[in-house]
Amino acid sequence: MLSLKSRSLSGFFYFYMFEEIDAIIFDLGGVFIHIDYLATIEAFEKIGFTQASSLYSQSEQAELFQQYEIGLVSTQYFINKLLPLSSSIITPNQVVQAWNAMIGTVEGKSIELLNELKGKTRLFMLSNTNELHLELVIREWNKVSKMPMEYYFEKIHVSHELGMRKPHPETFTKVCDLHGLNPQKTLFIDDSIQHIEGAQKSGLRTIHLKSITDLANVLATL
Repeated sequence: MLSLKSRSLSGFFYFYMFEEIDAIIFDLGGVFIHIDYLATIEAFEKIGFTQASSLYSQSEQAELFQQYEIGLVSTQYFINKLLPLSSSIITPNQVVQAWNAMIGTVEGKSIELLNELKGKTRLFMLSNTNELHLELVIREWNKVSKMPMEYYFEKIHVSHELGMRKPHPETFTKVCDLHGLNPQKTLFIDDSIQHIEGAQKSGLRTIHLKSITDLANVLATL
């Protein structure tokens, strides 16, 4: 078990009304890997999507993207549905490149600190992601880590396999139930405020990261 102390992150003071946690659930994008949502919007605009900003953003997603993110439609279906939305003649590969434009590099220092936490508390990941993004994330992860992502976590839950997504409270409850986790002794770390709010509704303790570089300070303190 880990003891949590009061701490200040990015100018915000966090005080925890509990002393011990049994597990930590991490988000992926914005926590371990750099994400630039605007890059995907701009990439779609370059290939003829005049309303790209209304199709996808961090806080709001069109129905097709939501369906893809929880595994209701295949990658091929997802691509085929996007192709005719462009004002230009484009290829499936261009759609994939635009969709993946948001995926950046992995924060190597955070992975190093995961090594120190491994074995001291139960570690999990819960990410809203899809098949195309996950494939690219894994490649980026392997560029900076000698060990695969699965090595560090007891279980990695991704929305397109789980069939559920954040910020719905039932998603967090499902993960806790699957692993026998007590929400009051489980810490959830995410960069999106709507996900933090959903986790809090399900009873989890939370840390809202203002910057991906804050994670190193959080893990070092733990």
